[in-house]
Amino acid sequence: MKDQSELLERIADALERMAPPRHRRTDWLGFPAYVWTENGAQGVAKMDAPELALLQGIDRQKAAVVANVTRLAQGSAAHDMLLWGARGMGKSALVRAAVLSSQARDQASIALVQIGTDALPTLSQLFTELARVERNFLVFIDDLGFGSEDTAGPRHLRSWLEGGVQARPANVRLAVTSNRRAIVERHSSEQDDPLNPRDAVDDNLALADRFGLSLGFHACTQDDFLAIIKGYAEELGLEWDEAEALNWSKRRGARSGRIARHFITELAGRAGKQF
Repeated sequence: MKDQSELLERIADALERMAPPRHRRTDWLGFPAYVWTENGAQGVAKMDAPELALLQGIDRQKAAVVANVTRLAQGSAAHDMLLWGARGMGKSALVRAAVLSSQARDQASIALVQIGTDALPTLSQLFTELARVERNFLVFIDDLGFGSEDTAGPRHLRSWLEGGVQARPANVRLAVTSNRRAIVERHSSEQDDPLNPRDAVDDNLALADRFGLSLGFHACTQDDFLAIIKGYAEELGLEWDEAEALNWSKRRGARSGRIARHFITELAGRAGKQF
């Protein structure tokens, strides 16, 4: 009898491990940010984002994103946003910083929900949950890109952005960052097709055109690069040398906000400070 009981317990444990994880009920009012996976949402108690003033060299983009996020937080009409272009120029940092800025005025007004590309198939489920919440949400998809063979992903994204049965609710807007304006991978051969020379390209760009606000980010100038370093150095009370900063960027073959932050990390480490 004892052996049979132990056997049943082991079977029950095995079935429990095999069962899909249950989605826990999410407190959509209790956190400034969330991470959404195929298993549900996890609240983030503190969102990591720089001060808006520290984001240099992207003044036009910063003004547009902050204004749009402010409208969403206030419950006014706001755009879905596509931030595309050069790596390391603060696209994702700007999204987080803009939400944090709105939360400084009213934390309950808006929250950021970041999702991974592997969770895109469950985005409709997320929209269903958020539609029932008395709060505004910016759903953030970072570094999005679809391969040339992926037709389902772009199709779903078009539906979410405009008019489909799975379109996001009124209290939700999308913010997407990508290294490519078209999001979908393109090949030069598409423009050489003698039958339909523009169809493939136009179809790809049509996806980007679904975003009401599309902003390009470009590699920063030398002056912008030094301005970024100066802002962080003054914020942390660090001494720095312009020639060393430029040499740092040359060794890495690029000038960007990310490279500038790496240089500041080096300076902070030498000074025994955290960054």
